[in-house]
Amino acid sequence: MRTFPGCTLLAGFCLASLPVVTAAQASTTAARFPSNEDLRHVRAISQPRLSPDGRRVLVEVADPTADGGRGHLWLVDLQTNTARQLTYSIPGQKSGESSGAWMPDSSAVLFLAHRGKLTQLYQLPMSGGEAHPFDIKLVPPVDQSIEAGAIPPAKSPSAAAKPQPVEVNVGRFFISPDGRAIAVLIRDPQTPGEKKEQTEKADAVWVDHNPHGTRLYLLDPKSSKLTPVAVPPDVANVAWTRRGDRLLAIAEGMNDVGDIAPDRTVWIASASDPAHPMQIKAIPNTVETAVWSGDASQIDFLAQSQADTPPGYSDLYQYTLADQSIHDLSADFNGTLDGAPLADGDSIFEPAQIGFDTTVVRYAAGRAEPLHFGTATVAQLNTNAKYTGWVWIGSSATQLPSLYYASALGQAARSLNTPALTPAVWTPIRSHLVTWKNGGLTLQGMLYLPPQATADHKVPLIVNVHGGPTGAFADRWSPFTEFLVGQGWAVFEANPRGSTGYGAAFAAANKFDMGGADLTDIMTGVDAALAKYPLDANKMALIGYSYGGEMAGFMEGKTTRFKAIVAGAPVIDQESEYGTENGSWYDRWFYGGFPWTHSDDAWKQSALAYAGHAKTPLLLLQGESDRTDPLGQSEEMFRALRQQGVPVDLIEYPREDHGPLAMGIFGEPSPEPWHGFDGRQRIVNFFDKAFAQ
Repeated sequence: MRTFPGCTLLAGFCLASLPVVTAAQASTTAARFPSNEDLRHVRAISQPRLSPDGRRVLVEVADPTADGGRGHLWLVDLQTNTARQLTYSIPGQKSGESSGAWMPDSSAVLFLAHRGKLTQLYQLPMSGGEAHPFDIKLVPPVDQSIEAGAIPPAKSPSAAAKPQPVEVNVGRFFISPDGRAIAVLIRDPQTPGEKKEQTEKADAVWVDHNPHGTRLYLLDPKSSKLTPVAVPPDVANVAWTRRGDRLLAIAEGMNDVGDIAPDRTVWIASASDPAHPMQIKAIPNTVETAVWSGDASQIDFLAQSQADTPPGYSDLYQYTLADQSIHDLSADFNGTLDGAPLADGDSIFEPAQIGFDTTVVRYAAGRAEPLHFGTATVAQLNTNAKYTGWVWIGSSATQLPSLYYASALGQAARSLNTPALTPAVWTPIRSHLVTWKNGGLTLQGMLYLPPQATADHKVPLIVNVHGGPTGAFADRWSPFTEFLVGQGWAVFEANPRGSTGYGAAFAAANKFDMGGADLTDIMTGVDAALAKYPLDANKMALIGYSYGGEMAGFMEGKTTRFKAIVAGAPVIDQESEYGTENGSWYDRWFYGGFPWTHSDDAWKQSALAYAGHAKTPLLLLQGESDRTDPLGQSEEMFRALRQQGVPVDLIEYPREDHGPLAMGIFGEPSPEPWHGFDGRQRIVNFFDKAFAQ
């Protein structure tokens, strides 16, 4: 499976180092390009939540990597346009606070935090005082230590002790609109007997036979009483009706059954009778997320597109409860839907990507209307139950992510003050849209030029390939692109066939052909950029992560036009990757089935098949704990090139999984203090050496 954080298919400590600043204050500081160390001091903002009274905005701010990468909640007052930190980590805590949400009367904020041994649900009163966790305990529904054949065997036939309630980890929570109940997702807790097994190392794992599941409960916020909802595990998502009388739950089959075939189900449960939920069998088993319409007569949901597209490429559907009919609202949409829908009565708001822009499409009265917000990228649109305002995160290539507020959609928006995201003002780099044709398709890419690029001075070119392949580059601010351009290099980002943002047919155009026409899409885009801009064709390098790393592997064996290539967490051999990755349903679409029954197609789409022609120096960057594109993939390529005498280096990063390593390298907050710095340093030194030859 290939994914890439930051691509669309389309997080606080040390206040002294990164203060709250206004745009006017920032403009008085001389701009410069960031250093490698600067990228360890980048913050991120996300998850804005407008208060029910419409007066404040809750937003999550992630500490810089240098300060641990922990997330914290901040509060922005709309009247004064001032921000203050609301939650803090305790000493020694590796994670912060997340998932902030308002109680419906604006009296308190709820959030999740791992303080001690458990992830608990906290309540912070807005009237003042400390945050306190809910006292959530339950009798474990599963106890493997008392099952027949459990090890170590019981020493005596005495009756087992009566099960006692234990504390639990809270996964997700969903507050009812009336505030009377909180739907919580809880993984079956470990029992004292199971802990004893673990201590005594009786810890054999029977793969895909774990009886522990994620279950749905209703929490009474006044008494902390838990009531189970009889939806089968694993429960993944919940949505309340506006009245709070019913909830909708999406469940996934346990023990990775979805790797065999999609296995999600949708259930409706009454808040007054949670023991008797009803399954909505008409909704397909590819459903991803869903919301109720304002009057609860319909359910709007995302599920697999009707077109032949890669798994996870979705359409927006509407299910009517009265007649059980389903209508595809987005069948003709010439873009890509990306994210959970939001309903405000008669309209549905759906995040979407259209070309290099990301926005929101309003569906109402049978019409689809892309909305305009004033920035190229719009994300995480949010409102309150009374629709007294709207908040979102907006950005572009030349603008850092900012928190925006508008009293109504279509009205003038204002930027809200939040903590500074960078340690200094960085030089903005304008994006240049490059358009070209290849194989009957019109294609797009973005080119970023350094100040050194003039008619009399051509600069080196770095080609960056996005992840996915069902992903895309967008017109958004990128710390990593700023860093590369600061080296005096141009950066070209192409969206080849298979990318999102251009409709279903475009996203499916790489089926049976990864490493084929998508590769020539990129190379013809490079030629289009070379023909128009001051770029040095003799000093080109390529970098990619995930699918981008896979494409880097293909380039290694199919062209000698690059002086150096960097592959991060690549797929090298489709068959070995398929058997060792965490989830394979996505991959098999690209070669038509199992790799052992479609071996020719799988091998043709494996970079290893072309490694015998490799000549370009290659740098592999790989997380040791990666289950998406496992460590063995990079090791296969390293061995192949090393034994052929091709210059190759493999750098492995302990503890790193797929997405977190990418975020660290590309300048997003990370809990690993030096891995991203190390990766960027190696990339720059690798390219400098190649360009000097």
